[in-house]
Amino acid sequence: MAGLAHPAYGQLRQVTPTASVLLANNPGKMTLDGTNTWILRAPGEDRCIVVDPGPRSRAHIDAVAACGPVALVLITHRHHDHTGGIARLHRLTGAPVRAVTSTYLRGDAAPLEDGEVITAAGLDLTVVATPGHTADSVSFLLSDAVLTGDTVLGTGTSVLDGKDGSLGDYLESLDRLEQLGEGRAVLPGHGPDHADTAVLARTYRAHREQRLDQVRGALDVLGPDASALAVVRHVYADVDKRLWPAARMSVKAQLDYLRSRPR
Repeated sequence: MAGLAHPAYGQLRQVTPTASVLLANNPGKMTLDGTNTWILRAPGEDRCIVVDPGPRSRAHIDAVAACGPVALVLITHRHHDHTGGIARLHRLTGAPVRAVTSTYLRGDAAPLEDGEVITAAGLDLTVVATPGHTADSVSFLLSDAVLTGDTVLGTGTSVLDGKDGSLGDYLESLDRLEQLGEGRAVLPGHGPDHADTAVLARTYRAHREQRLDQVRGALDVLGPDASALAVVRHVYADVDKRLWPAARMSVKAQLDYLRSRPR
């Protein structure tokens, strides 16, 4: 296990003394190499915590269940590639499932609350509200790492959901992760792990500020009422057009952010 590197489909890869990852074989434009399911337990503990069961894949969920006994399942946000396997995993393990949104709760479980400390499998995790990618996004703080869901990824940048994503919330979440993540590894929902959450959060924020400057420049050329698609054509002209739908979601969030603030 020590010799494995990302990506390693279907193989439990140890990342920190308390965290291992099982990568789902669901690569794609929005999932990158696939969805990371995190298995957490203190050294010497039999029971584990599962963070994000992953997609609705029998093979993947059966492999996750085999990492048990599972004491608890936690959800970082609502997207199906993280939540699709909830029903089967709960059926196989009986473990309670906790999330911000009640839709995903299973067993005698309460919604997650910002700042609460969860104790299970010999570990203490602090729930950190990190909305922006979606309204229900949370991260989980360990003593040596932060599980960031899709708020901060191991590669590329996070797309803000067109339904309930918010750039204002997202920037505040990056600031919060920078403050809390100093010296703690990044355990993301997609892509490889990184050594320091604060460093990556600062990089993400700088990228967002650069994109905002580009959108401002596009509006200067196209006019203040330009559509998100028009801005995408201007700013992302050198990007594969297959990625434009995702870019359009982020640009829409950027336009909403800029238009909500006094000039």
